[in-house]
Amino acid sequence: MLSLPDYRVRQRDYLLEIARAITQELNLDALLKRILKLAVDILSGSAGLIALRSESGEWNIAASHGIPAALVEHMAPLFTAVSDHEDPARFELPKINEVLQQLAQQVSLGLMTGVGLPLIARNQVIGVIFIFRNYRGTFSANDRTLLQSFADQAAVAVSNAQLYTQSNKEKQKMSALLDSVADGILILKPNHVVERVNPAFARMIGLSMESLTGKNHDEIIQFANSKHGTSLAEAEAGGWPLSPQATLYVEGDMLRSDGSTIPVGVTYAPLLDENEGLLNIIASARDITHFREAEELKSTFISVVSHELKTPVALIKGYVGTLRRKDANWSGEILDDSLAVIEDEADRLAELIDNLLDATRLEAGVLSINATDFSLPSLVGRVVERFKTQTARHTFVIEFPDVFPIILGDEDRIEQVMYNLVSNAVKYSPNGGEIRVSGEARNEEVVVCVEDQGGGIAPGDIHHIFDRFYRADAAQKKTQGAGLGLYLSRAVIEAHRGKIWADPRHEAGARICFSLPRQRD
Repeated sequence: MLSLPDYRVRQRDYLLEIARAITQELNLDALLKRILKLAVDILSGSAGLIALRSESGEWNIAASHGIPAALVEHMAPLFTAVSDHEDPARFELPKINEVLQQLAQQVSLGLMTGVGLPLIARNQVIGVIFIFRNYRGTFSANDRTLLQSFADQAAVAVSNAQLYTQSNKEKQKMSALLDSVADGILILKPNHVVERVNPAFARMIGLSMESLTGKNHDEIIQFANSKHGTSLAEAEAGGWPLSPQATLYVEGDMLRSDGSTIPVGVTYAPLLDENEGLLNIIASARDITHFREAEELKSTFISVVSHELKTPVALIKGYVGTLRRKDANWSGEILDDSLAVIEDEADRLAELIDNLLDATRLEAGVLSINATDFSLPSLVGRVVERFKTQTARHTFVIEFPDVFPIILGDEDRIEQVMYNLVSNAVKYSPNGGEIRVSGEARNEEVVVCVEDQGGGIAPGDIHHIFDRFYRADAAQKKTQGAGLGLYLSRAVIEAHRGKIWADPRHEAGARICFSLPRQRD
C-alpha cells in the first residue's frame, strides 16, 4: 500500500508522463490509448474510455481500456444518440456523464462508480474521458482535481494530434491530387528551388522526381528556341508577384533530358501568406503538342482549301467572262468545250465541298451509315464506267469471281470510296496504263484492291496517306487535291468494321486495298 507522499509522487510522475506525451506522440490512436491507460492507473480505476466529438457534432468512442468489445459496441449508440447542441459543454457533456454513470450502475449492480471530465482545448469541446472503478465509493475532490488537470493536458495533446492527423490527411490529398493530374507541376520555394514535383512533369522532362527535387528552376525549364510570353525572371524583375499581373504564362519548346524538345505552356501562380509574403510559386507545365498540331492543321486546311477553291473558281470565271464577250462569235464546238470545262470545274467544287462537309461530320462523330444489301461487283462496274468516259489513256480491268457474296453496308458510302480510289489511280498515273480493280472473297471478309501503273507511293509517305489533308511532296507538284479522299475512305471503311491499307510491296505503281466483313449465312 502506497503512503500518501508516495501516492502524490506517483501522481506527479503521471502528470509528467502526459506532459511528455503532448510533445512526443502525434499519432492520434496511440496517444488516446496512452492517455487512457495513464488515467486509469492514476485514479486506480479498472476501466475507461475516451469519446471524441467531431466538427459536425457527432460523438464516437475513440479508445477504450478494460471494457469488453461487446460492451463497447453496446455503448456506441448511446453516444450517437446525444443530440448536437451549439453549447456542448453545457448540454452534451452532462448528458454523456449521466448515461455512463447509469450504465456503470446497471452493469455492476451498483458496485461500480465512474467519473467523467471534458477534454477542452482552444475553447472547444473535443471529447470526454471517463474512468470506472469496480468498488464502492465516490471520487474524492483530490481525484477530480487531479483528473481535471490530467484532462486539461490530455485535451491539448489530443487537439495537437488531431491537427497533425488532419494536416497529414490534407497533405495526402494534395499529394494524390498532384500525382493524378496530367499537367506537370513544380512547387518552387521563393528562391526558385524545387520543393516538390509530380510524376507528370518527371515523365515530361525525362528525369526522376528525386533528381529534380532541390534543383533550381532555371536548371530544369530551358527553352530550345524563342519563347512567347514573360519568363519568371523577367516578371520578378518587373515586381511580380506583387504586380497586378497575378499569373504568368510562357510558351515554347522545352528541352528534355535526352536533348529532344517538347512544346509546353508553363503557367506560374504565386502562393502568398496572410501578410502578402511569398510562400511558394506553383509552376504548371502543359504539353501543347496537340494544340500545335491543331494550329498546323488549321493552317494546312486554309492553305489547301483556298488553293483548291481558287483554281476552279478562276477557271469558271475565266470561261464565263470569255463566253460573254460581245465582240466574239463563238462556234458551237468552242461553246461545248467551254461549257464542259465549266461543268467539270463545278463538279470539282461540289466534290470538294462534299468532302469538307463529310470531314466536318466525321470530326463531330456524326458520319451516318445506312446499311443495305448490295452487290460489290455491280458497284465497281458503275464506277469504272464513269471513268472510261473521262480518260482515253487508261484501260480498265475488273476481276471478280463469278460468285461473289452480297455485302451489307452503305452502298453510297462504299461507292464514294471506290470513286476516290479509282480517281487517285487515274490521277497518279498521268501517262496512262492499266488500272486493275480486283475482288476476293475470304472466309470472314471480302477484299477489294485498286492498282495502277503510275509512280507509286514513296516508303516515307505510305503510313501518312490516310491522314487528313496529307499530300506527298511529289503529288502536290503534279496533281490537284485537298488530301481528303483517302482520309474519308478510311473513315467509311472503318465505320463498316473493315480495314484499308496501301500495299508497300507493289513495285509498279500503287495498290490500295480495303476489306469488308461478310454477312453470316
